[in-house]
Amino acid sequence: MTQHEKRIQLMHLLYQHDLTLQFEQKPSYLFEVDLTQELQTILKQLEHLDDIISKCLTNYRLNRLSYVDRAIIRLATYEMMFLKLEPEIAINEALNITREFSMLDDEKQVKFNNKLLDTIALFIKEHA
Repeated sequence: MTQHEKRIQLMHLLYQHDLTLQFEQKPSYLFEVDLTQELQTILKQLEHLDDIISKCLTNYRLNRLSYVDRAIIRLATYEMMFLKLEPEIAINEALNITREFSMLDDEKQVKFNNKLLDTIALFIKEHA
């Protein structure tokens, strides 16, 4: 499984958790890797991640983001904050996933997520 595929699977799990507040122990769509432990690690930080995302939103609230976009933003924020992934990589991956799962006929959602993730990256850098 590539890193991109792993991120997509984690995004699906975060999406599922957000909808149901639970997740399947062994989701049928997982490939050869069980991501349960990594998901649990992310979920332990969820309140902190949401706090950072909320602080970086301008004239918008976290619960107004679609479930898919919220999962994408949470994952990218987690990667930048806790895995210390370079912001350029985390943001680029998040935008690719946005294009694949959240974009309609225009680039508005990609631009929105890009601006939000840039703000989050700056916030993380300033508060490191």
